[in-house]
Amino acid sequence: MIIQENLTIQQKLEILSDAAKYDAACTSSGVDKKNNGKGMGNAKACGICHSFSADGRCISLLKILFTNECIYDCRYCINRSSNDVVRATFTPEEVCTLTMEFYRRNYIEGLFLSSGIIRSPDNTMRLLCETVILLREKYHFGGYIHLKGIPGASQDLINLAGWYTDRMSVNLELPTADGLRQLAPHKSRKNILTPMRQIQNGIKNNRNYLEIEDNSEDIREINAGMGALKDRRAEIVLKEHGGLLSNTDDVTGRQLLQTAGVRGQQKFVPAGQSTQMIIGATKESDYHIVTVAEALYNKFDLKRVFYSAFINVNHDNNLPQQPDGKGVPLLREHRLYQADWLMRFYGFKAEELLSEDKPNFNVLLDPKCDWAIRHLEQFPVEINRADYYTLLRVPGIGVNSARRIVKARRASSLDFPDIKKMGVVLKRALYFITCNGRMMYRTRMDEDYITNGLVGVERLNNFEIEHHQSYRQLSLFDDVNFGQTAQ
Repeated sequence: MIIQENLTIQQKLEILSDAAKYDAACTSSGVDKKNNGKGMGNAKACGICHSFSADGRCISLLKILFTNECIYDCRYCINRSSNDVVRATFTPEEVCTLTMEFYRRNYIEGLFLSSGIIRSPDNTMRLLCETVILLREKYHFGGYIHLKGIPGASQDLINLAGWYTDRMSVNLELPTADGLRQLAPHKSRKNILTPMRQIQNGIKNNRNYLEIEDNSEDIREINAGMGALKDRRAEIVLKEHGGLLSNTDDVTGRQLLQTAGVRGQQKFVPAGQSTQMIIGATKESDYHIVTVAEALYNKFDLKRVFYSAFINVNHDNNLPQQPDGKGVPLLREHRLYQADWLMRFYGFKAEELLSEDKPNFNVLLDPKCDWAIRHLEQFPVEINRADYYTLLRVPGIGVNSARRIVKARRASSLDFPDIKKMGVVLKRALYFITCNGRMMYRTRMDEDYITNGLVGVERLNNFEIEHHQSYRQLSLFDDVNFGQTAQ
């Protein structure tokens, strides 16, 4: 471990923004552009990442680690304790300064803050809490904040952070407990799932609280309880965890924390929670991974599960080797995202897409096409009569186009030119649909025949995924344009 002292805030930013680049929740922009001297503003590459909001807007986030020091020695992590890398740590005030100065220059619209584990999970979570409290209460920052919850931290600190952030995430890291024991022995599945459950319960309780009418007797009882909870949070941060906020010059920690808790219609983690799994570091099949993801969605109400293709940055002999030229398995990551989309928006179950007998996705066909070819007995479907959920299962028909079809056919009978204008990808859908009782072309309902026709479409997509940076950027949110992704 190489610890540098007396680093400037710019030097810390360069170290800690680079250390955050392996988090799959968003990707670095890589843009560094200076002003020509005649206009206003410039762009700095370090720390800036792009994502998509729920309404489809591209937004910029400051993406950094609070510290890349870490007491853990996870084999896959570049910041593991045994690595000789330059270490740096921000102070809460430095993160606030960076966020506000970047925001004033219109570089960013929000903050994505993660961290290594410095001294202990509680100590790290306390520092993160102090940072977001200062941002909200002292600097009155109203932008988006995504904060990483630290496994093993106290419940009170996790809950406190939830009142000041828009989204929280706790990384699952690896799909199985055996994988954690093998590659991250300092972490446990229980410590990871516990804060996920706390965040889920906090979101649910807050939602129930906001649904109660303001003039009811229950609301007065809850307000009294929340007032006591607010004071208890202040005491925990200021005393039990040795918080620094009480030493702030221009505003005391007690004043800052007086607003902790429910303030009017304040929401707890309003954008929900997410998690991330590293894919390819251990030997789990695609079936195992999507089954774990499905369980997380069902049991923890997650907004997103992110999949990160494994990169052997440490060249550790205990990790899978990646020969030169083979590269990162981006196609496998892409297939998992396609399957994830099908489970979230198209009504598919993990057991429909894969099984113990067929544990991995087809490299030539996307999961939806692969499923349709294996279930030709359900096709073709008649566009003018099939219900909405049946239309969703047709390759080439997405959520938006299915809605348009259901709405438009109330007024008139639809034909192939009509549904093409609605966004249906006919080069996929033509094998599985009829309009007014006829198919677009003479087509045999034969598995080999349809596969040969679809593989030609998929080969170009697969080549672009593996050999070009043309794959779709990940989103921290539920993308409003999801209808085009899993068609």
